Amino acid sequence: MTGLELAVEFTDLWGDMKPAEINTMLANNVSYELLEFFSTYTDDFVELLPKDMNPDELKHQLPNLLIIGYIIRVLEERLT
Repeated sequence: MTGLELAVEFTDLWGDMKPAEINTMLANNVSYELLEFFSTYTDDFVELLPKDMNPDELKHQLPNLLIIGYIIRVLEERLT
């Protein structure tokens, strides 16, 4: 499985997961400290946006994007 195939498969699964399933997967694969880092990074990143942009949706979605990228990388390492 290529990295792209893995990413597509994982993001499809992520979209179908219930919050409890996501929380369980995160608890098994991502440290609490790393989750806190992603949340803090998001807050810092949003501060850089132009003031006319609404940051609420970005603040909600960016941590998910960062976590998905991290999990895909972990999966790639485990498969090789």
